[in-house]
Formats: sequence, C-alpha cells, structure tokens
Amino acid sequence: MRKTFTLNALSAAILLAGSSSALAIEAASMNLGGMKFTPTLQLSERYDDNFRESGDDEESSWITAINPTFELAAQDRLNIYKLTYSFNSEIFHSSQHDNNTDHHLDLDSHMEFSARSRLDLNAGFDRIENVADTEVAGVNDKFHTYNIGGTYGYGAKSATMQFDLSANQEWLRYDNEGGINDDLERDTTTLGATAYYRLAPKTRALFEVRYTDNDYKLATSTLDSDSMAYLVGVTWDATAKTSGTAKIGYEDKEFDSATREDTSGSMWEVGVTWKPRSYSAFTLQTNRSLDEGSEGAEDYIETTRTSLNWNHQWSDRMSTDVNYSFTEEEYETNREDETDAFGVGVNYELRRWLSVGAGYKFKDVDSTVASESYDRNLYQVKLTMGL
Repeated sequence: MRKTFTLNALSAAILLAGSSSALAIEAASMNLGGMKFTPTLQLSERYDDNFRESGDDEESSWITAINPTFELAAQDRLNIYKLTYSFNSEIFHSSQHDNNTDHHLDLDSHMEFSARSRLDLNAGFDRIENVADTEVAGVNDKFHTYNIGGTYGYGAKSATMQFDLSANQEWLRYDNEGGINDDLERDTTTLGATAYYRLAPKTRALFEVRYTDNDYKLATSTLDSDSMAYLVGVTWDATAKTSGTAKIGYEDKEFDSATREDTSGSMWEVGVTWKPRSYSAFTLQTNRSLDEGSEGAEDYIETTRTSLNWNHQWSDRMSTDVNYSFTEEEYETNREDETDAFGVGVNYELRRWLSVGAGYKFKDVDSTVASESYDRNLYQVKLTMGL
C-alpha cells in the first residue's frame, strides 16, 4: 500500500539537513532597467543510503545537485513585484536512470493602495520528479502543479479591527507513463476569511473560516469532497524575544460519494519563535489536519506534525541548525505511521557572496504495515555562491 502525499509533504521530504531558512550569503544584484536581477547558485554532493524510502529493497547513491536561482524584482514605493525561477538538477552516480531536474517558477506581488488597503498575489508552476515512496517500485513519480491566488487585507495596522480575504486555485497533474497516479489528479479551490481584533499594541485575536473543494479529474473517482474549517486564535509579536501565531478549531469533511465516510474533528496550527539572544532562535511548529486519501484505499488521513528548530549564529561567519520533527499519520483503514526525523547542519561564510556547509539528516518511519517501515541517512556538503 503506497502512502499518499501532498505537494507540501513531498517538498519537505526532499529538503536536506543543513538547509537554512534564509540564504546564508548576501548576494549582490544587477540593475536592469530599474529592476534588480539576483542570481545565486548552490552546488551540493550528498550520500543517500535509501533514496527510494523502501523497507524491503534499499538503494543508495552519491548524488550531485546543481541548483541555480534567478530573481527579478522591482519596487514602486510600497509596491513590490518579484519573478523567481529555479531548477534543481540531480545526478545519481549509482543509478543514472534516476537523474532528474525539477523546475519552479513563481510570480509574487505586494500592493498597498492606502494605509488600510493592500493586496498580495501569487502565481506558480512546479514540475517535479520524485524518486522516493513511489507507486511502482523503481519508477520515478512525475507530476506538475499550477496555482494562482491572493489575499486582500483591509484595516490599518494600528486599527482595532482588520480583515483578510483569500482565494487560491491549484491544479495537480501527473506525467507518468501508463496512467500511474492519474487517480490522484485534482483541482483544489481554497477560500478563506480572517477577522483580527487588537487586544494590545502587538497582540491580536483572530477568527478564521476556510473552505476547501477537491475535484478529482478521474471520471470514476469517489474522492471529491468539500471541507469547512473554523479556527480561533491569537497572533503576537509581544517582545523582542517572542513572536508567533496559535490557532485551534474544528474541521468537517464531506464526500460527494455515499461510498465514502464523512469525517470531522479538531485541528490546530501553531508556530512560535523564541529568541533568547539576538543571534539564537528556537522555532516550534505543530499542526493537525485531514490529508487526502487515495482511490481504492483510505478515505482520509489524520495527520499531526510537530517540529523544533534551533538556529544559532556563533560568529559573523558561522551558524548552525539543529532540528527534530515528529509526524503521526492515522489512516482511516487503521494503518498508523510514525515518522521521526533529525537533522544538523553547519554553514560558514567564506566571503559575502560565498559560503560552504555540511549537514546530516536521519529519518525513521515506523508503520503498522511492515513493508512501509524504513530508515534513511543523508550526508551532504554544499557550496552557495552569488555575485
């Protein structure tokens, strides 16, 4: 039984230890007719002892990755526009047929019409080839996504009340031969509204309503569903040391097909950063939600994720990242998966435009389905360059 994954889960799985949340170097930009063009390049070499994430037939390889990023940005007073393209090309030295290149294109804009009115827009395209946890053993999973969305905000930053209205549309399509995973192709529409009430100068209470519609493209699919989520919480930047957002609520998922079981339950989304020193930060994130199921298997997956990251700047040039995450997935079919992941990385800035890094990541999956249990070790060195 293959584990179903979302794009966000897949993106998280391919990140390596030692990857910082922010670019370690200070890349310079070129002026192109009033716009700033910023190219960067990351080269890495890693050893992966189980890149298929298999419990039965482990495959290992040295992997060379080439990851350039090109950013074109323009600013008009408070309005910001940004176009970003990157690709990540991987060369598997022990498995040449697994060589692949992922492409990512994003267009973002932030517009402020007045002190009380603003709009953020995003459009994106991703083409991905995944070598891990695939439907057919030894066959890479290929898919692409498009998305377009935005958030309109009303209310001055100092106002008692503020409101956000958001909408997003995503299209997921697979590019596998033989129709593999065509049953997972879907269009996802998400609508949301959030009201904020100021409790203190840097603290706001919030109430959020979120609607999600999943429309599967396979004519015989029974996975079409609508979900409603209601959350209350608080967001704060109370001190120089602590900031975060905490939401808790209720989610209700209803399937169009009577053959599927509707479900509902509690959900939460929490993200908190604590900085005991200006050069040291701890970030805790946890969430619980209902993930999509798969045709012919589970209706849904109740997923709880928790992660803790510590970033420390030891000097102007050297920093470290240590992180741990725990994920629990409860399948409607009574299958349960528990995933522990630990990573550590160090980064050293040789020049303003040049840094080197090294990292290690360990991942362990314990499943009630014996064939889905495995562990994975990754060792990496990387070089990041800019102008």
